[in-house]
Amino acid sequence: MPILAVMRSFAFIVALALVAGLMSASGVHAADAVPQTREQITLSFAPLVKQTAPAVVNIYTQRVVQQRVSPLFADPMFSQMFGNMLPPGFSHERLENSLGSGVVVRPDGLIVTSNHVIRDADQIRVVLSDHREFDATVVTTDEHSDLAVLRVDTKGENLPYLELKDSDDAQIGDLVIAIGNPFGVGKTVTSGIISAVTHAAVGSSDLNYFIQTDAAINPGNSGGALVTMDGKLVGINSAIFSRDGGNMGIGFAVPSNMVRVVLAAVDHGKKNIVRPWFGADGQAVTAELAASMNMAQPTGVLINAVHQASPAAQAGLQVGDVVVSLNGHAIEDPDDFRYRIDTLPLGSASDLGILRKGQGMTLHVTMTAPPEDPPRQKTVVTGRNPLAGVTIENISPAVIEETGLHGVTSGVVVSAMQANAVAASLGIQVGDVLASINGAKVASVSDVLNAVRMPQRAWRMTLQRGENVITVMVGG
Repeated sequence: MPILAVMRSFAFIVALALVAGLMSASGVHAADAVPQTREQITLSFAPLVKQTAPAVVNIYTQRVVQQRVSPLFADPMFSQMFGNMLPPGFSHERLENSLGSGVVVRPDGLIVTSNHVIRDADQIRVVLSDHREFDATVVTTDEHSDLAVLRVDTKGENLPYLELKDSDDAQIGDLVIAIGNPFGVGKTVTSGIISAVTHAAVGSSDLNYFIQTDAAINPGNSGGALVTMDGKLVGINSAIFSRDGGNMGIGFAVPSNMVRVVLAAVDHGKKNIVRPWFGADGQAVTAELAASMNMAQPTGVLINAVHQASPAAQAGLQVGDVVVSLNGHAIEDPDDFRYRIDTLPLGSASDLGILRKGQGMTLHVTMTAPPEDPPRQKTVVTGRNPLAGVTIENISPAVIEETGLHGVTSGVVVSAMQANAVAASLGIQVGDVLASINGAKVASVSDVLNAVRMPQRAWRMTLQRGENVITVMVGG
């Protein structure tokens, strides 16, 4: 070998030794290090894919859709006359197919997917990696996190499955692979890194707390697996950010710790997910608020309402306190805080870090189930009035947690609406809180029913939607 080449090889080895020494001295482990040799750079994901891909399944759904022959029959007046029942010959049935992905999380055939993949499906079919097909039954669904749990009957056979990773251990820069079934072409695998643990109003979830990755997540990947380098499930692929439908390097996955909450409910035989009730509301700490409170940085949640009978009140939380941590996890904003609360087990005791008048304190709070007080009195409004076809119920802590309402403690909420309801054409939405009808204050479902009992020539309704107050006028 030429002397120059020997010298270069020697220099390369010395450089590697120096880097290794620096890494060792700084506490960096080999698993966390960037590749240092040409052999390390050319390492393949193939062993990891071979290990994990068999646990990712394809999900095909079908549903029967009643289709109107003419747009005329979507008119609210026509709907008032005929309701959901169209005259013979004015509609026909159409079969809709869709596809997505899912992840086997228990060897006995328990599968997690995105709720929007199987929503309203009349038939769900699961295809394993070895091409075997099974009919699937829905175990539970959770609109809040956009997760659903399915089960297939394996006749006692164990299936390949993925263990859940603690998603709180995921760090920005960690390598991940996304496995799914985009476009129905079969298994696909993309690689990338975790680019953020972020808040984003995307997809069908109102969770607003996601693991963000630049691994390509395409249509059909929904419900698939986001896998770390140790072969564990860190998230369920949920949505992409795109301006034209294509991949832009921004994908979102529901964290595995939220998956764990849904599976815990299944393990306890519960069909509905009951999340802890904290019983306080707050707002993000802006730069202006931080300056006014002499805070070093704008972070945390400024408490502006505390329910008198809530765990928060029992722990001693007060209006004006700033929540800065929960069980050692820093709290950046309200979405961050709600996610931390949502992933706590019922009955668990937690340490709440707060700032009160600039002084740091720790409160101890025990999470309980939200009470249904007052009873919800769930009712579908009928008769000749603008709310006909709307489902309403009394607001209680249980309803607040289920619907994601914030900033209200009592009243009546619109919880559902028939597709042909006149209210939809008036701009009334699910989640709106009814404040008054024709000048009469609304405090309960009974108040609404009394207000709409007698026909009126004109209607005036006041609604609260988030921080906005909306007035709806009909006739007159």
